[in-house]
Amino acid sequence: MLILANTFIRVKMSIQPDIENILIQLDYGVNEAYENQLKEIVNNTNGFFDFAKHIFTLNDELKRLNAIVAMSNSNSYLKIKSNSTDPLEIEEFNEVVKKWASKYKLELKKVENKNTYYILGKKS
Repeated sequence: MLILANTFIRVKMSIQPDIENILIQLDYGVNEAYENQLKEIVNNTNGFFDFAKHIFTLNDELKRLNAIVAMSNSNSYLKIKSNSTDPLEIEEFNEVVKKWASKYKLELKKVENKNTYYILGKKS
């Protein structure tokens, strides 16, 4: 909040979802290799920038469940992955992910036999 001549002005700060900020928010270093990988993911993901800013809040919420949003090394998508072995945590992880995807009308692909989803993009 700024105070100018006894007038309060509220300044709303938000992180803009560009390549560099996304890498930083997902705990990656900013370098050419990661930038190129993320650019490929963006180009492969339908409507990426329509929902990109919501990835940050999802990632923050998932941290408490021993889960993350990360770049996939095997596919050109972001993945949502749980590292938990606690059945209750895994159940909550699945609920959070499905609710998030539904809210932003996103298509996910569940990886067979893993607690991992690929974000394919906006539903057509």
